[in-house]
Amino acid sequence: MSAASSSPFAYAADLPDQVWRADALAAPQADTVSSGDAALDAQLPGGGWPVGALTELIQAPGVHLEWRLLLPALLRCGQGPVVLVGAPALGAAALLPFAPALAGLGLPWQRLLWLRATDAQLWMAEQALRCAPVDAVLLWRAQVRPQELRRLQLAAAQHHKLLFVMRHSEAAHTASPAVLRVQIAPCATHATGLRVEILKRRGPPVAHAIQILPAQGQLARVLAAALVPAPVAVADTAPLDVFADAPALDRAAA
Repeated sequence: MSAASSSPFAYAADLPDQVWRADALAAPQADTVSSGDAALDAQLPGGGWPVGALTELIQAPGVHLEWRLLLPALLRCGQGPVVLVGAPALGAAALLPFAPALAGLGLPWQRLLWLRATDAQLWMAEQALRCAPVDAVLLWRAQVRPQELRRLQLAAAQHHKLLFVMRHSEAAHTASPAVLRVQIAPCATHATGLRVEILKRRGPPVAHAIQILPAQGQLARVLAAALVPAPVAVADTAPLDVFADAPALDRAAA
């Protein structure tokens, strides 16, 4: 037997794409969307956030950096709705995204659909993933079981959607079916930067955390957007059906 044929990697080229060497990034199984940061993209299989897969963003309680990390991808993923299920909490209050600031950075509020009910959040996230016009689903859920995450992962894969689930830091020590798990924190050397640590990916471990700094002019656009006057309160009207032209949500999984 030759040395080449005795190598444990001799037949690696004949294996399906679902199998990868532990010392190399896996071949992408689906499309990806750039994170907007070249250093982070270089560490993500396929060069970006996976479409049709579950990505977990893990943060310490009270830290909410997901918009700063995900906004570039949400701007690139299409023009359809971005569905927000639940919302991060600060005490008894919900921390809602500041629409003028997001609009100042290029994400119009018309693309945002917030589902604020506290019950059936997992069901709502699954139905949003099944809805054809939706581009991405963001779910805030501190406590979630692996089988529930697996169901969301399956829905994202079947319907080719971006799916991000925000979880607290204790989740980093639990098992998860997510194909990508990322821990984010404030950057110690830059007031508005991010520190990104990849906890799980289809590939070798990442030795060092990645620092992401804001683009030039980004803060100025946010501050300018903060000067936009608040909308005038109006009487209650019929709810807006943003999916009026879309197929009805599939309730079979309820």
